[in-house]
Amino acid sequence: MAAELELRAAIGCNGHIPCGLICHPNKEHILYPLGCSVVIQELGSKKQTFLRGHTSNVSCVVISRNGVYVASGQATFMGFKAEIILWDFQGKELLARLPLHKGEVIGLAFSPNNLYLVSLGGQDDGSVAVWSIDKREAICGSPASAHSAGHAAVLVCSNSRDDIFVTAGNGTVRVWELDLANRRIHPTECHMGLLKRVIQCIKMADDDNYFYVGTSSGDILKMNTKHRVMSDHGPKKQKFSMGVTTLLLLKTGDLIVGTGEGIVALCKGSNYKVMKKVQVKGAVTSLTRRGEGHQFFVGTSECQIYRIDYSAFKEELITACHSDAIHDIVFSPEMSDLFATCSKNDIRVWHTPESRELLRIVIPNVTCNAIEIMRDGKSIISAWNDGKIRAFTPETGRPMYVINHAHSLGVTAVAATRDCKRIVSGGGEGQVRVWEIGEKTQKLGEVLKEHLSAVSCIKIKKDDRECVTASLDGTCIIWDIVLDTGKCLMALKSEKWKGLCQGLSMGWTSRQMGHTLSQVVMTTW
Repeated sequence: MAAELELRAAIGCNGHIPCGLICHPNKEHILYPLGCSVVIQELGSKKQTFLRGHTSNVSCVVISRNGVYVASGQATFMGFKAEIILWDFQGKELLARLPLHKGEVIGLAFSPNNLYLVSLGGQDDGSVAVWSIDKREAICGSPASAHSAGHAAVLVCSNSRDDIFVTAGNGTVRVWELDLANRRIHPTECHMGLLKRVIQCIKMADDDNYFYVGTSSGDILKMNTKHRVMSDHGPKKQKFSMGVTTLLLLKTGDLIVGTGEGIVALCKGSNYKVMKKVQVKGAVTSLTRRGEGHQFFVGTSECQIYRIDYSAFKEELITACHSDAIHDIVFSPEMSDLFATCSKNDIRVWHTPESRELLRIVIPNVTCNAIEIMRDGKSIISAWNDGKIRAFTPETGRPMYVINHAHSLGVTAVAATRDCKRIVSGGGEGQVRVWEIGEKTQKLGEVLKEHLSAVSCIKIKKDDRECVTASLDGTCIIWDIVLDTGKCLMALKSEKWKGLCQGLSMGWTSRQMGHTLSQVVMTTW
């Protein structure tokens, strides 16, 4: 069996997971989920290690108070069990798999003395469970909310008692107490008076006397843990726009509030008066403090991580990546230290050894489907869903030229010849077009019509005389692209591959090619 490729570095984070960004108690590492892995990154050297064991996307992650354990949950298909994995942080080892919830695990919390792990299932599961960390088994479970209330979405454990935790969600706030002798958990519903709120985040005070919940309505409720009632709420007048999405409680008693509008605000007093605030890109999904709170980190829905010093209260972007699907990735033809990626709204150029972004080219409200770095290194050509081919300088990202109306249903693939004098493009309507590129002109040379669906990939032979195109109609076609003689030389098709062909590679000296399908099948002709 062939050895697996070693994962050396990961660029970006999954900013869509609530409270997914966590600073380790040792103040030297941050943790965050990315795909099926949990990334552990050193703050100084930015060296990364990976916790890999999930079979689907990680949906939540938490670290114990002493930093010994890490727990992560995943999302899977409806009806299938979603595993929780318990990890040893120091050894980066998998300690146990804990399958119980179905569909998705949306919340995890360790008890203060690491005796228990509490887990919360998603909307299709609707249960909360308590696990024994020593025995690696479930102690008990219960429906997370009453039938008359909405589903629970967030979870927090007490800071002083191992047998107390809180869940909250749509119209429900519950304080739970563990009865270990009878292997049961008993909930008490918290009273919010006449208020009806959807809870989006929750934070427990260090002394456990109160806990705070943030709502989609843009206010914060202060709940009395002992008496299970609301003490007060605010701000009364000017609420936080687009809801309170995450909270961070400081040792001073002040609150750091993150909102759906991308505001990070320092609030004081019972009226939650905003003393300082900064604007970040995207909704704030995570707030985590480093040490005693002199510095904290912010994660956003745009998959960016910011560092903020408490005294200056100025944001510093430390991690950025695409926030949408990546449609194409290409290395520079002459060196492996540079590569480019494209997604919705932008193209980015990266430095491979440092996993660092060098250039960002932003075109709002359109999607880049494919890119190519010209062999002479003078331009990056790109295919966009608005039907245009755009070229940019690789050093500054300055626009060089635009080919308007290149394809009627968007440009879906693009490639360039080695002499940099021609571009071959594919469109959503199935046409393949050859363009002559001069110093100041871009002229249409040939229009090749055979494909019945969108062209998904184009590869050009080393001699620049032939190219092969793949399409979503299941065909691969070899073309003669010499101007004035453009014609189909060979067409390969199978009905069972219709709609599946995603990419291909072509030998430089012959017509041997590999044909990649979305069903993880590869065929060589």
